[in-house]
Amino acid sequence: MSQLSIVVTCTDRKAAAPAVELRVRELPAGQVDGRVAEWCRRIGSASDPRPLEQLYKGDHWVRAQRLPSVAAQAGFTADLWVASAGLGLQPVSAFASAYGATFTPRHEDSVGHSFEDRSAWWRLLQRERGAATLTELANRGPVLLVLSEVYAAAMQDDLEALSSMKAEALLIGGARDLPHLPRVPADASLRNSLGGTLTSLNARMAAWWLEHCSDSRLTAPETWDKLNKWVSEVSKKERYQRTPMTDENVIAFIRESLAQNPSYSRTRLLRMLRDQGLACEQKRFAELYATVENR
Repeated sequence: MSQLSIVVTCTDRKAAAPAVELRVRELPAGQVDGRVAEWCRRIGSASDPRPLEQLYKGDHWVRAQRLPSVAAQAGFTADLWVASAGLGLQPVSAFASAYGATFTPRHEDSVGHSFEDRSAWWRLLQRERGAATLTELANRGPVLLVLSEVYAAAMQDDLEALSSMKAEALLIGGARDLPHLPRVPADASLRNSLGGTLTSLNARMAAWWLEHCSDSRLTAPETWDKLNKWVSEVSKKERYQRTPMTDENVIAFIRESLAQNPSYSRTRLLRMLRDQGLACEQKRFAELYATVENR
C-alpha cells in the first residue's frame, strides 16, 4: 500500500481553554522573529499537553480525523498531519497544550496583520518547531493537502517548494494555483450535496476525492473525470444572509487579499468576500476597489 500524508488545517476550537500566556494576543509587540521566539518558549514550557487528535474540536476536525480510514479503502496507508499557526506542521500523535494562534486576519489571536508577517511567522515557526516539511513528506509518498485559503497563503513558500518537486500531490481548497500542484478549489455550491458546515467543506471534499480514488493513485485522470461529472450534476449556488461591512473593512479586505495574490480580479475578490458571508453591493465594491487601486 502506498504511504499517503494528509495535511489538514487546524481549528480554533479546542478541547480546553488556553492559558492566558498561550494566546498570541498576549505576546509583546515587536518584530516577527522575536515574537516567534517568545511564543516557542511559552509553548515549550506549557503544562497539561495532550495529543493533537484530542486537542481540536468541531465539525472540521471530526471530518479530518476520518480521512485516513477513507484513504485506506482506496489502497493507502495514511498519516494525518496538522498545519498549525501555533505549532507548525505536526503529526496528530504529537502533544501540545491548548493555545490561541491563527492566520485568520482580524482575529484577536492572529499572528500577523499583513500577509508578509504571517508568512514570516510560519517560516520561523517551522524552523523552530516543525516536525517535518511538505517536501519531506513528499519524499515518503503522495501528499494530500486540505488547507483553508488563509493558511495556504501563509504556507505559500512551502507549497511552491512542493510544486517544484513535481511530486504526486493534490491541494483541496488553498489560495492559488501552482504549476505542478493540482488543486480542487473550495466550492460552496457543493455543500448542498456534501452537507455539514462551510468550515468542514474542504475536509468533506477531500473525503469525496479519496472515496473515488483506487489502486493507491491520488491524482488519476479517472478521478478528475468523476469530479467534473459530479460537480456538473450537483452544484447548487447558496443564498447567504450576509453581514454588512463598513467601507474601511471592505478596503482592508481588498488590500490584504491583493497582498496575498496581486492577480486577483475585482470580480474574484467580491466573490471571495461574499463566500465568507460578508455583504457589499457590487457598485459600492467597485468604487472601493478603484480607491485602493488609485492610492
